[in-house]
Amino acid sequence: MGVTDFDTKAAIVVRDDLAVWQRLNVTAFLTSGIVAAAGAGAIGDPYLDADDREYLPLLVQPVLIFETDAQRLRTLLERAERREVRVALYTSEMFSTGNDSDNRAAVRAVPTADLDVVGLGLRAPHRDADAILRGVSRHG
Repeated sequence: MGVTDFDTKAAIVVRDDLAVWQRLNVTAFLTSGIVAAAGAGAIGDPYLDADDREYLPLLVQPVLIFETDAQRLRTLLERAERREVRVALYTSEMFSTGNDSDNRAAVRAVPTADLDVVGLGLRAPHRDADAILRGVSRHG
């Protein structure tokens, strides 16, 4: 199945000036937000190899990865809000925390307009996702 075979589109957008380790870290955290919000129906069955060893289940649909600059990330956040699409969010302050509670506190301390967004994740109907993601390029 391809991206268009699903009712929704799942996507991660990371800021283009991050170090490689930061891009990977942000992608992992944002993917967990998408999976948590998607619910059990978005998770497949466990994987089994030919020796019957079991592996964890995965998200059933592809996740597209994009990159863009800081200003465009702000635009994407605004577009998502206008379309009432909830997003997973990662801010630069979260790089200096060590746990979920501190991550939430770091976001809570900053007004929306002042968030230093380094990544967004979303899973939304194609029309909404395409409108929000307009103008961003696939990560390369």
